[in-house]
Amino acid sequence: MEIRSTVRTADRTGIEMEALTAVTVAALTIIDMVKGIDKLVAIRECYVEEKSGGRSGTWTRPSA
Repeated sequence: MEIRSTVRTADRTGIEMEALTAVTVAALTIIDMVKGIDKLVAIRECYVEEKSGGRSGTWTRPSA
């Protein structure tokens, strides 16, 4: 399963934490819903894939 979050802000920086929080809360909600069916359900990866704007400009996570 893949969960994505897209966020926008008028501020210059720091919005990636809100995106990570949104994805993590969604993943925890899904875990809560399926834990009775699958005891091994887990969050495996949570990362920022792309970021644009701010002082750093555009950044894209390198492929593994």
